[in-house]
Amino acid sequence: MEWSTSNKNNRKMTVINGGHFSNLAGFYDEVSSVLMKDADWKVGTLDGFDDILYGGFGVFENDEEIEMIWKESQKSEKDLGFDATRSFYENKISQGKPFNIDLIQHKLDELVSGKGQTLFDILVEIIESHQNITLILD
Repeated sequence: MEWSTSNKNNRKMTVINGGHFSNLAGFYDEVSSVLMKDADWKVGTLDGFDDILYGGFGVFENDEEIEMIWKESQKSEKDLGFDATRSFYENKISQGKPFNIDLIQHKLDELVSGKGQTLFDILVEIIESHQNITLILD
């Protein structure tokens, strides 16, 4: 991932490179390497990823305008697609508590029926939920 200041509206720009990872753990490493480079912890959960996007303790401040470019997003969409998502949910179900097994089973059932979100979809939704971040899938 790269980090720089863009000339457009003084908006900071970051690049997630889908060529640098092929699974969710790799995605977390990619985002941690730049967004959290001076922090004591690394991203390791979907909630943690959402938290760092609020800013204030990584490399950008709260509500700072950010342009995030996800290079090789089609590769990531496949890597973090149906199979990876099914494994993600099945792993949580097999671990049991503290996970809400009924909720996770429901999400897995939705995925299998073609109605659920993949990990890629969830990550995109998390990014897009932050009004100060513009996501560009490249």
